[in-house]
Amino acid sequence: MSRPPRIVVAFDPGAAAFAVITAARNTAITRPFGTDTLARLITFIVLNFNGSPHSKLRNSQRSKPWRVVFGFLRIIVLTHIAFLVATSFCLFVFKSTNPATTTLMVYRAQVNKWKIAKPRFVPLAKIPKATRNMTVRVEDGNFFNHFGIDPAAIKHAYKLNKGFHAPLYGGSTITMQTARTIFLIPEKSYLRKYLEAIIALEMEVILGKNRILELYFNYAEWGRGIFGIEAASRFHYQEGVNALSSDQAIRLVTLLSSPIRFSPYSFGRNGILWSRYAYLNKRWGEQAAEPMEEPVALQSASPVAESALAPVAEPIEGVPLSTGGEAEIETTAEAESGPTEPESDGGVVTPVVGPTSSGIAP
Repeated sequence: MSRPPRIVVAFDPGAAAFAVITAARNTAITRPFGTDTLARLITFIVLNFNGSPHSKLRNSQRSKPWRVVFGFLRIIVLTHIAFLVATSFCLFVFKSTNPATTTLMVYRAQVNKWKIAKPRFVPLAKIPKATRNMTVRVEDGNFFNHFGIDPAAIKHAYKLNKGFHAPLYGGSTITMQTARTIFLIPEKSYLRKYLEAIIALEMEVILGKNRILELYFNYAEWGRGIFGIEAASRFHYQEGVNALSSDQAIRLVTLLSSPIRFSPYSFGRNGILWSRYAYLNKRWGEQAAEPMEEPVALQSASPVAESALAPVAEPIEGVPLSTGGEAEIETTAEAESGPTEPESDGGVVTPVVGPTSSGIAP
């Protein structure tokens, strides 16, 4: 049995408008306005009917800018999600496994063409207590109290940058320094600082303070191709960190602020580094090499207050307590021509004038 043929009705906006105008030509409605006015009105309504090609074109033209904006926002959101998933996965792995290498190591080897010394991992518990305490004190004194980002340090760094008219400091915490060492390259930009902050927040949630500090001590840059305090100790002194004298440990911690341009015995010509060395030597000069069976941060499950790490003695006037770990500070010879850009952008730094190479050298 054959089916009845389908009847397809095509809608022609122009014909519909003409039919409506013809039917209403002599009605009472058209007389007050005139036939031409009504014709134009009906034609406009019909031609802008949602189903007409003319209407679709107008709608697409109007929505195009918004579609571009929403498309761009969608890309940003998806990129953030992908970045968070990738870094979080790595951090969950690093919670129990030590990284075989870091992005900074790869960058130094491939871009700077430096020979990378084999990393020597040392557990946090085997690093002398005083060495850990003095490092936290000068690099990030508020480490055990903040959530990975220190707004006060960032605010202070902003004031310093404004005074120097250059982005020399970035207020980085130990967590942020560890984040960029493991995941990012040493190229200064606001994007890197933004990604640094995101990773730092992830690290605080996933790893916790003790593991962050352990990774920091083992992967921080301590010289050309030298990463980690144990590798630095063996490179500069040919013995492990537990065997260092108090003065040797203090020099290593002082060097951490500018490890590329200086060595443990050459930073005396820099005023800020010399002041840092003098401050550490006054507080920890006789106990920096004393080993400790259990680190302070591991004695309890809760984070240790910063007061447990802070020195009892008052700081030397004008001495910076925290440099954020990478501040490449100008030498005396460079001071005449103005500040130079630091290797890093971290921490709270108060520029001071100290002994020069022509005077006392450590």
